Amino acid sequence: MFVKFDKNCMKKPVKVWLEHEGQIDEGCWEQALNLANLPFLHKWVALMPDVHEGYGMPIGGVIATEDVIIPNAVGVDIGCGMCFVETSIHKSEFKELSNFVERLMHRIPTGFDHHKKKQQCQTLDAAGKFFRSHALSGEIERGYYQIGTLGGGNHFIEVQEDEGGMVCIMLHSGSRNFGYQIARYFNELAKQLNAQWGWPVPRNYQLAFLPVESPEGKAYIRWMRLALQFARENREVMLKVVKEELCQIFPYIKFKKEVNCHHNYAALEEHYGRKVWVHRKGAIRAGKGELGIIPGAMGSYSYIVEGRGNPESFCSASHGAGRKLGRRQAKREIPAADTLADLEKLGVVLGKRKKKDVSEESRFAYKDIDAVIEQELDLIKPLKKLRTLAVIKG
Repeated sequence: MFVKFDKNCMKKPVKVWLEHEGQIDEGCWEQALNLANLPFLHKWVALMPDVHEGYGMPIGGVIATEDVIIPNAVGVDIGCGMCFVETSIHKSEFKELSNFVERLMHRIPTGFDHHKKKQQCQTLDAAGKFFRSHALSGEIERGYYQIGTLGGGNHFIEVQEDEGGMVCIMLHSGSRNFGYQIARYFNELAKQLNAQWGWPVPRNYQLAFLPVESPEGKAYIRWMRLALQFARENREVMLKVVKEELCQIFPYIKFKKEVNCHHNYAALEEHYGRKVWVHRKGAIRAGKGELGIIPGAMGSYSYIVEGRGNPESFCSASHGAGRKLGRRQAKREIPAADTLADLEKLGVVLGKRKKKDVSEESRFAYKDIDAVIEQELDLIKPLKKLRTLAVIKG
């Protein structure tokens, strides 16, 4: 970890869980410096070893703010995160992995697809009058068709094996279009209000904020928390489908050690004697003894970890391997045929309807997950290393 602090251009330091400054691209550094100059920043900016440029704030970034909340520092996929479960099945028992993948894809919509029929959703059922009388109320009804859907991009369902060859399931998804509409609405609202207040934060920072005690700030926090619950339930619903399909094949199967955690959210926490809003955009909470999930890229390795509760990172850690090539660049530089051949060579079963954009998620478009983990051993303790056997992508 290194610290960058130049009093000539920075109000607060930036702490980076990497070896040197050259490992971060120029756009990411610019965003980090913007964060370091926010008037309401608490202590410093923390950048995880998977950090890369995002929108307004780097992905893999963590900040704590006093009395304000920043929609773009949470991100558009509110509650995006991971879930994981171990099984009692050894990989040698899994004879028809391709068929299993097809069965899951038949039941779980991927990409932009939603369910054609309204689904059950406890989170939305419990949404009361405040939500149903709000300008975003229409998203409640639309959300019933999105629950239990995977999405696209880097979202996935993986069948994995641990070091002992035991089968595990890992799933990555978030709040879908439901969370996106919430994020977009409140970011635009924050931009309008900031303009009225004289823009204490420059517009080009893309970090419009809402005071948490304002009506708008309170409304965002309520909607954000609803999206977090929706995202968690979304993962739970899909994991339930995976379990049901596994039970059809292995009636004797047992499940254990389930984990479900967000990596795009803001939460009120106490750090260095102050109650602050910790924004984790592409970062997991890694409190002392807390279990977390850090996935690698498609066809690579992933980790189950235990947090060390390091206060310097606001008890946070990376959320994955982190991109080293943007999506468009990856498609330009890595032919789809090469990515498919690589997965075949690794013995990974791929479930994906549209193959032409598969290189967006090639493992060569991402950083080495083992190197990322090595950079943050003061933040987390690795408990389990997992290898991809099959992956479903949107």
